[in-house]
Amino acid sequence: MTQVAVIDYGMGNTGSLLNMLRRIGVAAILTHEKEQLASCSHFILPGVGSFDSAMTNLKNRDLLCSLQECVIDSQKPFLGICLGMQLLAHSSEEGQLPGLGWIDAAVKKFPAFSDPALPVPHMSWNSAESSPNSDLFAHSAEERFYFVHSYYMACEHESDIAATTEYGITFTSAVNRNNIFGVQFHPEKSHRFGKELLSRFLDVKKVADDQTT
Repeated sequence: MTQVAVIDYGMGNTGSLLNMLRRIGVAAILTHEKEQLASCSHFILPGVGSFDSAMTNLKNRDLLCSLQECVIDSQKPFLGICLGMQLLAHSSEEGQLPGLGWIDAAVKKFPAFSDPALPVPHMSWNSAESSPNSDLFAHSAEERFYFVHSYYMACEHESDIAATTEYGITFTSAVNRNNIFGVQFHPEKSHRFGKELLSRFLDVKKVADDQTT
């Protein structure tokens, strides 16, 4: 049975995300409790705010060890959204604290573009050019998602890049390494395209289960 844990660390559009998950028809809870997290099959880390504040909150709520056990040790599917994706990196130009380090990447600030049509933050609907093997996307030119961000993830390994987007530069808009996924955009605000992407994430099975079939 699919049981989704939306990680409660005091940051993120948790209300919008929980509403979207309810529309999909899955059981979802907002929690930071270790026992509840251990019983869940999928994990979503939303995020709006600063990198250091997010890492501090995760530490203060004793979530770092719980996430390590559930996501890295047990290899259950995990999705980071916006800042939640950036926290997967080793570091960020926005702050001083180390990130989770689950993806070999650094988070960088968008340059100041000379084109007035490209303000920072990037706050608009945009497309995502997905890699052919990505499980998150429909691989359709029609797909568009809602972005709000001033920073982006720069991956060290092309194999971790699940999608890219054009905004003055080509930046990584989705990542995937084994059971770990991240999207820079907000699927909970992206209407049917976001709903479909979340549904595809929830279809991902635990890595260990896949290896025993």
